[in-house]
Amino acid sequence: MLFWIIAAALTLAASLSVLLPLAGGASRRLAGSSPDVAVYRDQLAELDRDLGRGLIQSTEAEQARAEIGRRLLRADAAASDAGMARSNGAALRVISAAAVLAIPLVSWGVYGMLGSPDLPSQPLAERMAKNPADSSVDELVARAEAHLAADPSDGKGWNVLAPIYLRLQRFSDAVTAYRNAIRLEGSTAARQAGLGEALTYVSNGIVSAEAQAAFEAALMLDPMNPKAGFYLAMAASQEGRTEDAKASWQRMLAALPADSPWRRAAQEALAEADGRQAPSAGDGPSQQDMAAAQAMSPQDRAAMIETMVASLDEKLRRDPQDADGWMRLVRSYVVLGKTDQARDALTRGLAALGADSDAAKKVSAFAATLGLAATE
Repeated sequence: MLFWIIAAALTLAASLSVLLPLAGGASRRLAGSSPDVAVYRDQLAELDRDLGRGLIQSTEAEQARAEIGRRLLRADAAASDAGMARSNGAALRVISAAAVLAIPLVSWGVYGMLGSPDLPSQPLAERMAKNPADSSVDELVARAEAHLAADPSDGKGWNVLAPIYLRLQRFSDAVTAYRNAIRLEGSTAARQAGLGEALTYVSNGIVSAEAQAAFEAALMLDPMNPKAGFYLAMAASQEGRTEDAKASWQRMLAALPADSPWRRAAQEALAEADGRQAPSAGDGPSQQDMAAAQAMSPQDRAAMIETMVASLDEKLRRDPQDADGWMRLVRSYVVLGKTDQARDALTRGLAALGADSDAAKKVSAFAATLGLAATE
């Protein structure tokens, strides 16, 4: 009942705030009517009296009467127009007032049929006290976070929360949770691999040195850990060691069971690596370029790489049907730390190749391994 009282009061206040200005404006317009017609009629009567008393000649009286008559006609026409405008304005005000009153009435009726006005309030504390089986994921996460805020030394709580953060794409939180779980509960292959994956996503799909260390720690604890093996192979590919990456993915496919979810990821990565064309002139650095780059200063080396990436970008603008070229360009921008340019290149490449084409799907899948998605 309290809900309806509050709703009625708020609705009344909102309606009055609209209706009162309409009523006030109407009264001001009525008060502002012109008195010109009555004045001109009085002037005509006064003119006739002056003529009868001989105070004015008949010729002058006729001229004055004609002028006053013209003014009277104009004033009368203006008064008629004003009256019509007031009539139309009154009708418009009636329609506006009806609309203002109808909106809350219709809204209440619809809410009464489709809403839940009798549903009791659900404060956060009560929701967190519910049976976990009846709670949403957000409520479960909130409960875990509240528990860990009160007891940050609960390693098991961090261990449970870390993979949930990862699935929710809260990657920085996942990194913190995995580190706390490792610190409090000890290092396991699953925790180290999870930490490495979270660090990779934080780095926009680049397997950083810290992530590689976590994956290597996972393999030391479990040499068959598929997540660690996959991401270390991806790191080799990102560093340009394509053959090493392919060999790692081939070993994974030979060892993984048929129902492993990592088989598809390894197959797609290997297919992408096998389908990549060898760089041609203007596509990237040659062996001689790489050898020369080793002798350059860091600034000169960076300038050379920037120039080659810009050259590849320009080539793809002229010949946009090169799926492998788009993958090289996206990866180059990612390696350079230019995420916005990488995403822009991905968007341009998918548009050029056709969003539903096999080539576009191949480029999109490759970009996903780098943590990229095309912009809208």
